Amino acid sequence: MREEVRVEITPTQSVTALVYSATGRERAGITLILGHGAGAGQTSGFMVTLATELAARGFDTATFNFCYMEDGRRVPDPNDKLEACYRAVIETIRDHEKFGRNALVIGGKSMGGRIASQIAAQDAVDLAGLVLLGYPLHPPGRPEKLRVRHLSDVKAPMLFVQGSRDTFGTPAELQPFIKKLKPPAQLYVVEGGDHSFKVPKRSSLTQQEVYEAVYEQIGEWLRATIAIC
Repeated sequence: MREEVRVEITPTQSVTALVYSATGRERAGITLILGHGAGAGQTSGFMVTLATELAARGFDTATFNFCYMEDGRRVPDPNDKLEACYRAVIETIRDHEKFGRNALVIGGKSMGGRIASQIAAQDAVDLAGLVLLGYPLHPPGRPEKLRVRHLSDVKAPMLFVQGSRDTFGTPAELQPFIKKLKPPAQLYVVEGGDHSFKVPKRSSLTQQEVYEAVYEQIGEWLRATIAIC
């Protein structure tokens, strides 16, 4: 079941969040908030299916639009506005009557995950973990423009899901930084996957099988990791 929630950012600005209540398997007692990537909002096929599949695996899941996407603009807002939007979503979803005392996990696809990690590094929020899908380690073709300095300040466990052909940062590029993180972070590699985990047609797995493996990995990591936090 999907519910629309309004999130007030300022007295004159609000965005839409979509809440997918856990169904199917035993509820995990975890709320997962996921931000979208720079080019596609929360109603993109990727985000809707991701949230639906995680809810079906027992996780209360929420997505949302950043302000620029809500307003129909193509260029993302500056970092401070993106962070302010995500913080407002966290406050609203955390207080949602359906989620009770759930553990809170944040993250997202590409830019959404980066903003979540920046918030986790800066704020003393009670986070149980982060799920980062296609983390944008650097802009394509600009490996010197790293976005990792803040990650060492994150005090919650992190799951990185990264395609082996990701032009924003390959698993091999990410691994040296992930190995230094405390608490330990986990890296799941989507073999043959690009920034959106799409694999070549010659792959031994179908695209659906690749996505299913990603959903299962997230679910397994959440249940195993958050349970011991």
